[in-house]
Amino acid sequence: MPVRYLITGGSGFIGSHLADALLARGDEVLVLDDLSTGRLDNLAGALTSDRCTFVQGSVLDELAVDKAVSSCDVVVHLAAAVGVKLIVEQRLSSLVTNIRGSENVIEAAHRYRRKILLASTSEIYGKNPASPLAETSDSVLGSPTVARWAYSTAKAVDEILAYAYHEERGLPTVVVRLFNTVGPRQSPAYGMVIPRLVRQALTGAPLSVYGDGTQTRCFCHVADVVTALVALLDRDEAVGEVFNVGATEEVSMATLAERIIAACESPSSVELVPYEQAYERGFEDMARRVPDTAKLHALCGWVPHRTLADILREMIDEAALEVVPDRG
Repeated sequence: MPVRYLITGGSGFIGSHLADALLARGDEVLVLDDLSTGRLDNLAGALTSDRCTFVQGSVLDELAVDKAVSSCDVVVHLAAAVGVKLIVEQRLSSLVTNIRGSENVIEAAHRYRRKILLASTSEIYGKNPASPLAETSDSVLGSPTVARWAYSTAKAVDEILAYAYHEERGLPTVVVRLFNTVGPRQSPAYGMVIPRLVRQALTGAPLSVYGDGTQTRCFCHVADVVTALVALLDRDEAVGEVFNVGATEEVSMATLAERIIAACESPSSVELVPYEQAYERGFEDMARRVPDTAKLHALCGWVPHRTLADILREMIDEAALEVVPDRG
């Protein structure tokens, strides 16, 4: 029998790809999204199926959440304020969405005894210098006056709620900490680095690299991330556990910009932008962020299959249709 999944934030970048994957294997999907950062266009394919339903509503609306959760078998909670730029510029609303919204969804899942997968973030680890970062690694945060650490703290509260409901009330919970995820449908509007740099390169503008460009990240294709989410949803052994999901191919931001320029055959240059100019005074970043995904691999056999070169090629092709309609 098909399973009916509720995806909060399902018209967003990752949520819409997850909806496509679940529908492709014969399941049913209900999307709850207020469209504040997601786009209905992302669900264009999904909504052609009579097994997909879209409800415009917020996770801050307790009644809307209650109704949606009660009509589904499994909850995937992706709705959140995401992106460094958005978090810094809209600190209060981001905190409310990420804490109160998650509390509403988790409480409703408990009320109706629904399994819930909660999307957390690699920001949980803060500026921990360890590499790679395992699920047991410490959170190392700066002052709560810095917006970035307020976001990390909010997501930690979400995780703690999920753990507490599982341990004290028997709620089946799975927590995933998503590292940098990229792919089609990802908007550059909220500070996502690859979509932003690709569009700058395609228009010949200087590529804005924040800080000194030596900081490194690992980028995982959204299709590989979705494969991991679906595998965890299917495994009873994942309940009560937390898993890192991300790629391990490390690249510095300066090298990433140069690779994008070369791949786009762009005349653009690289421009280093101080953090306080890009974000806010006192902004802090971390030198490296590499996930240890051994736990996920041990349970599901999961490994990412798409390289950074694959990701850049796909992102450039998609952006070229939007930025330079008559290109090539």
